[in-house]
Amino acid sequence: MSQLHPSVAAFKSFVNRHPKLLEEIRKSGKGWQEFYEKWAILDEDDPFWDEYKLKEPSGDAEPKSEEAKKEKKTDHSDLIRQIVDYTQNLDTEKVQGQIEQLSNAIGVVQEMIGDMKKSSSENTPRAPFSFRKD
Repeated sequence: MSQLHPSVAAFKSFVNRHPKLLEEIRKSGKGWQEFYEKWAILDEDDPFWDEYKLKEPSGDAEPKSEEAKKEKKTDHSDLIRQIVDYTQNLDTEKVQGQIEQLSNAIGVVQEMIGDMKKSSSENTPRAPFSFRKD
């Protein structure tokens, strides 16, 4: 029997601790890969996973230093989550087309600059005893 990669085994353990996540995957039809990638990027303590955690009796036994630590981690995780969400919604063909258009525009500008340099060097008057290589 083959052994699972350590990160896959850790993700499997994470899913087992969050049965609502398992339900969501089955219900939504989303793939395991999507959730695995988010888990790998966001970390399992990210607020994204809160909706999949089982509700526990609330108590303010958590030390304030831990609270501050989670707040800092949340700010960082929010940025990462925004980047992940943005990149998931990108249309790669559209981006490729825009890159090609930009490349063509840069080529046209370079050509115009070359033409301007060429015409300005041809139109400059020569000094009486200067030699020009043509």
